[in-house]
Amino acid sequence: MRNPTTTTLGYALFATRWLQAPLYFGLVAAQGVYVYKFFKELWTLILMCVSGHATETYVMLAVLKLVDVVMIANLLIMVIVGGYETFVSRIGLQGHRDQPEWLSHVNSNVLKVKLATAIVGISSVHLLQMFVDVHHTSRHALLWGTVIHMAFIASAAILAYMSGPMAAHGDRGHADRAPAQHPQAEPGHGDQRHRPPEPETPAALPPLPRQPEPDADAEARIRAAGFPARKLLEDFDEQHPRGFDREAVARLGKADFVAARRNVVFVGPPGTGKTHLAIALGVRACQAGHRVLFATAAEWATRLSEARAAGRLDAELAALDEHALLIVDEVGYTPFDAATAGLFFQLVAHRYERASLIVTSDRPLGRWDEVFGACAPAMADRLAHHAEIVRLDGDSYRMRRATSAWAD
Repeated sequence: MRNPTTTTLGYALFATRWLQAPLYFGLVAAQGVYVYKFFKELWTLILMCVSGHATETYVMLAVLKLVDVVMIANLLIMVIVGGYETFVSRIGLQGHRDQPEWLSHVNSNVLKVKLATAIVGISSVHLLQMFVDVHHTSRHALLWGTVIHMAFIASAAILAYMSGPMAAHGDRGHADRAPAQHPQAEPGHGDQRHRPPEPETPAALPPLPRQPEPDADAEARIRAAGFPARKLLEDFDEQHPRGFDREAVARLGKADFVAARRNVVFVGPPGTGKTHLAIALGVRACQAGHRVLFATAAEWATRLSEARAAGRLDAELAALDEHALLIVDEVGYTPFDAATAGLFFQLVAHRYERASLIVTSDRPLGRWDEVFGACAPAMADRLAHHAEIVRLDGDSYRMRRATSAWAD
């Protein structure tokens, strides 16, 4: 049993994090100063150009100053938003259409690497200014400017190298503590107790997130989703695809993309695991409390065509809004006529920035005109605007197993 005094002291210490909040609001004021400085420099540049007193060197230096101000302002934004989110309190931007992409997976290691990269960029601009104005810069200043810039590059590279093992160590620590919290498997899931250990992966790569504990509501959503089979991220053979963005799939496995109304597109040859990953993410979305609906592209075409023929296409699209995630499997295996392609466009356009889609295809978006014809560019543009596109390269897993069985 916990000591009440110790618990109270711990909560009190934890509450002191709010002392940092005024610091970040102070940085907001500093951001305003840089906005003022930017427009002052811009106004001066415009006046010099209009009056004809601006030389080419002056314009280059003035533009570099503006770029420098913008990059420092970007650095401030990362510190303000990322630092507040990491060290003070969650901002709760999930689902906001303007949420920065990097904020969805920010942590102290990611923040440090991004800040170091931003500092290298600012240092590059300063060094470029010195070389542009080389006639008014001493050799001593050029030497030390170069040395300092190289030091920034080296420190950023070391920090990026160290952040990978640190993050992996933290993930292993969480994974080691999880069995201790759940020492026994739940009844009815005995097959999971005897699952063989997962293959070891490089330390710098994040592990796929573990499956949440099942509950009755989640199981009902999974059954209603229409999955052809239950596939889990933990069962995906990560060693099979030659090209596989493990970090992207690990991030998607948290199912945050559904709340953010973002899309996912898996692209790759047949048998590389696209459908497995699509179903696995759909299962994760169900477990996160979202309604999901799965069907192949041919099945979606039939469903939408029947709705149009019955004069209730708009009602069908509105009814599908009750599902936060739709999965369209096997796009590209069968070309569609213009009328059916138009139905798919209406589906994508209707859900644009409103709800999420997962699409699997054997061809990149640039070749979707082979499937959907003239409406392909507009459809791909809306689908990819807020999307994570994951490419899987490799030979067919099914063919590999069939060949192996024949050899045996």
